Amino acid sequence: MDVLEDYAGHVAPDGPAARRTLDALTITKVSVGPMDNNAYLLVCRATNEALLVDAAADPVRLSDVVGHSLDRPRLKTVVTTHQHADHWGALGAVAGANGANTVAHPADAGVLPIPPDFLVEHGDTVRVGEVALEVVHLRGHTPGSIALLYRDPNGHPHLFTGDSLFPGGVGRTTSPETFTSLFTDVVERVFDVLPDDTWVYPGHGDDTTLGAERPHLDEWRSRGW
Repeated sequence: MDVLEDYAGHVAPDGPAARRTLDALTITKVSVGPMDNNAYLLVCRATNEALLVDAAADPVRLSDVVGHSLDRPRLKTVVTTHQHADHWGALGAVAGANGANTVAHPADAGVLPIPPDFLVEHGDTVRVGEVALEVVHLRGHTPGSIALLYRDPNGHPHLFTGDSLFPGGVGRTTSPETFTSLFTDVVERVFDVLPDDTWVYPGHGDDTTLGAERPHLDEWRSRGW
């Protein structure tokens, strides 16, 4: 698979992956499956250990992202951001092929095709090699939707939001109550505590930043989606 090193936050179905290289971590984004899901391979540069955010679909394509050379990273962990089937279609195949541990929030775990090895709650930490990722529980799109936050000590924060936050709004909800829950969590647990230069990696489509989205929060609240 071709991998673009000039990372801009856009990938396309059947197109190349895109890799961002930080001091401690590389982030490779790829589109998989018929719903153009984003999957993210995070690799600790010190240990060559890897974590995959959402084994959404197409295990062969995901395997190509990990690589096939002798020095490919060791995929140790697969995190599922939420229970919707387009985000875990390749979970069993990818975890089984790599002997990887699986991680999810308990409120969504029962729907997954294989039981998670580890259950995480808001404020917990998931590690990829020497890099720590904070779990942010964002209730509303599903009961157990989570985001993963990397606070780069030498740069801006990086937030993997699943389907809870996109360019232009929060994720889909099914009632005024679930919208209020998700909007409140996104405001209080994301916008209120993270800076504008936080880079947002969503479950579908292009990336964004909190600074680009913050001016529209009142609009989102008013329209209810």
